[in-house]
Amino acid sequence: MATTSKLIRTMSNITKYDAIIIGSGQAGTPLAGAFAKTGQKTALIERTHIGGCCINEGCTPTKTMVASGRSAYLARRGQDYGIHTNGTLKRPNEIKVDMLKVRQRKRDIVDSFRQGSENRTKDAGVDIVIGEAKFVDERTIEVKMGDGSEKRVMGEKIFINTGARPVPPKLKGLENIDPTKVLDSTSVQELDVVPAHLVVIGGGYVGVEFAQLFRRLGAKVTILQRGEQLLQREDKEVADALLEILKEDGLTINLYSSASSISTSSTGSFDLNVQTEDGEKAINGTHILFAAGRIPNTDALNLPAAGITTNARGYIVSNDFLETSAKNIYVLGDVKGPPAFTHVSYDDFRVIKANVLNSSGTSTKLSIKDRLVPYVVYTDPQLGHIGLHEHEARAKYPERKIKTAKMPMSYVARALETDESRGMMKAVVDGESGQILGFTCLGIEGGEIMSIVQMAMIGNVSYEKLRDAVWAHPALAESLNNIWGFLE
Repeated sequence: MATTSKLIRTMSNITKYDAIIIGSGQAGTPLAGAFAKTGQKTALIERTHIGGCCINEGCTPTKTMVASGRSAYLARRGQDYGIHTNGTLKRPNEIKVDMLKVRQRKRDIVDSFRQGSENRTKDAGVDIVIGEAKFVDERTIEVKMGDGSEKRVMGEKIFINTGARPVPPKLKGLENIDPTKVLDSTSVQELDVVPAHLVVIGGGYVGVEFAQLFRRLGAKVTILQRGEQLLQREDKEVADALLEILKEDGLTINLYSSASSISTSSTGSFDLNVQTEDGEKAINGTHILFAAGRIPNTDALNLPAAGITTNARGYIVSNDFLETSAKNIYVLGDVKGPPAFTHVSYDDFRVIKANVLNSSGTSTKLSIKDRLVPYVVYTDPQLGHIGLHEHEARAKYPERKIKTAKMPMSYVARALETDESRGMMKAVVDGESGQILGFTCLGIEGGEIMSIVQMAMIGNVSYEKLRDAVWAHPALAESLNNIWGFLE
């Protein structure tokens, strides 16, 4: 009897909801608002800040800082355009970077975005619960609040949008290094000084963005990349073009290289032992950035209690409708695995909204299968891509006549006029049908040029239509007249 009474008291303390969203990322926050606006009682559980990684640690702050880096780059290049600032005629490349101002500008924009997201969510009628969630069973969630207390909630439908975080650094001797000098993609944004020598572990998308940024802010920068090229997913000639751009910007890049150990040096910096093709060498640095991957935020959720399946890497397994192995539990965003882009997360929200809320009024379910996913690497110049890379197209369609076109940005009038002609464009097409299978632009506003081609691919517009279109001169878009002349 005592046990039964305790159970009744426990159940009475559980708040019941029609929908519970765990994680306030770019899928979870708008989904919570959408549910609440239909009159359903909705809770949004968030461990730290409303808005998720994109607003707080990802897209918004990093691109804000990239803008500061570009400003520094253009300031140094003023003489190339015949523009000189007072006192720089003798030393035209010398500028002053106020890192505290760079950081504060980033913080202010993040705060603005975060507050806007929180206000919209509250205004929609969502109950925001700040704390760490874990499943008790397939319908019940226990939330550990910031003050140490616990709250239990129950949901008819549950949506997991907990995202991912940087892989914890592992390196022999790292425990002896000043922790303020050991950085990841979040902590590097809180630096109040420009590093004297930043060593970046990893030559992927995150690594190259931060590496170029801090080089432009004045740091000496070295990248260590295990593989044969930067950005392993890209076609080699595109990766090689970016490599040359970064070298031109003054970065040191070591391919086929990996760190084996680290130790403090007598100067207060560190010595990093690196395995290379030519043997072991030492690199002396002041700060080290680990940018070699992310892991899903699933370890604290107690997913087995809800019957939710994960893969070997800890990502939540789902079908093409974002349904997990547990009934009425769905997954959105990075926590279900790559590609880990904000726009993918937001499209997950669109799919769930249509399927679960049925806002379209149709019985047809939307799916994430074969969706066309673009991405942009915010190096300068940008690297925008949509569709298949050449190696992917040839592997997927061995029976098709695959053609490619490659054109340097130095053939683009607008790029020359702005003196921003570094990089290249590459297109992959079906040689018989004219269907565009993939497109990459490593060039000025590469993401915007890519988006034009993406629209053509969405509409099944052949490359001939782009080739024969009348584009405004001298817009960057008119390059889409010319690239197809290089098809082979």
